[in-house]
Amino acid sequence: MKNKDELMKILPVELRVHIEKLNLNYEKLQEIRLRVNRPLILVYDNNELIMNNQVIATQRLFNELMQYLSNYSLYAFEEELKQGYITIQGGHRVGLAGRVVIEDSKIKTVKNISFVNIRLANEVLGCANDVLPTLIEKDRVKHTIIISPPRCGKTTLLRDIVRQLSNGTKGIRPRSVGLVDERSEIAACYMGVPQNDIGKRTDVLDCCPKAEGMLMLIRSMSPEVIVVDEIGKKEDIEAIRYVISSGCSVICTVHGSDIERLSEKEVLRDMLSEGVFEQAIILSNQRKIGEIIGITSLVK
Repeated sequence: MKNKDELMKILPVELRVHIEKLNLNYEKLQEIRLRVNRPLILVYDNNELIMNNQVIATQRLFNELMQYLSNYSLYAFEEELKQGYITIQGGHRVGLAGRVVIEDSKIKTVKNISFVNIRLANEVLGCANDVLPTLIEKDRVKHTIIISPPRCGKTTLLRDIVRQLSNGTKGIRPRSVGLVDERSEIAACYMGVPQNDIGKRTDVLDCCPKAEGMLMLIRSMSPEVIVVDEIGKKEDIEAIRYVISSGCSVICTVHGSDIERLSEKEVLRDMLSEGVFEQAIILSNQRKIGEIIGITSLVK
C-alpha cells in the first residue's frame, strides 16, 4: 500500500513493529499522535485507538523520529519547522509542537519537540460528485465557501473539486485553476511536485501565504477559478474581494459549524452579509467524514 510504504520510512522501528501488528487498512488511517511519555494514539476510521501499556512515546523514540524526519528532507525540515509542520513524500503532513523560539517578534523555529501529529493524506476521488453540479451556474463557477469543523473532510472535498474542475467532467467543461496551498495539504507538493491528483489544468503556489498567493496567481497565471483552504485573516478577505473584482471565481474553506456562528466572526461578517459568496457548503462528521449537511444559497 502506498500510504503504508511512505509512513514506514519515517517511523522509528519500535513504532513500525507495533503498527504492523494491528493489520490496519492504511487508507482508513488518518492520524498518528505521539506525546512524550504518553501512549501512542491512532485516529482510524474516525475513531481513536489508544495503545495503553503497549507503546509509550519516550524521549528516545522522539529522537529517533526526528532523525528520520530531518534526514528525509533537511531543507524542508529547516524551512517548514517554523510553521509547525513539515510535508513528506506522499503529501503526508507531520505537525510538530514543543518550545517555540522567537526572534525579532517572529517564530524562528521549534525546539524540544515533544508532540507530533502525523496526518496521512488520503485522496477520495469522486467525493465531490454530489456538490460539483451546484458549483456551476450558466457555465460560471459560483463563489463558494465550504464551512466545516476540523476533521470533517473539507480539504479532501476541496481537493476533489479542484481535480474535477481542472479536468472537466460530464456536462462541466474543464477550467484553469489556481491553487494557493499554504499548508501543502491539497496538492501536497514534495520537492515542487504535487503528490495528489489535482487535475491537468491546475497551477499551484505551494507554502505561499493565501493573500499574497491569490494576487500572484491573478497577475501571472490567468486562472478562471482560484482555490484556497482555511481563510480567516483580514488580508485573506481583501484578496478575495480583489480576485472577484478581477472576474475570477473563488472557492475557499473556513473552520466553523454553520453560517450563523461564522457571521459572529468580525472578519467574515461583512462578506457574508453582502453576499460576496453565492453559496455555502456545510460539512459534518457525525455519521461519516465529509458528510454534507447543507448547501445554502447566500444570494439575497
